This record gives sequence, C-alpha cells and structure tokens, in this order.
Amino acid sequence: MNIFVIWLVLVIAWNFGYPKASPLEDVLVAVILALFNLFLKKYLKL
Repeated sequence: MNIFVIWLVLVIAWNFGYPKASPLEDVLVAVILALFNLFLKKYLKL
C-alpha cells in the first residue's frame, strides 16, 4: 500500500508540476513511475 501512495504522489506531482504536458507525456511518465513501483517492490521487498 505504501508504494502505491508513493506512486500516486509522484503522478500528482508530475501533473501539477507540468500542467502543459501532452497526454502522451502523461501516459509515458505514468508507465515509467509504474516500472519504478515494480522495482521498489522487487528490491525493497515492500
């Protein structure tokens, strides 16, 4: 659950930090953050 919250905060920060980003950029960043989420789960065993 904590890793999901980290992912959610990062996605929200991206959306507020770069409000003029295109939908494609939003999707790419969400995917990258999801992969980061998987990395955290695998290597930190959370």
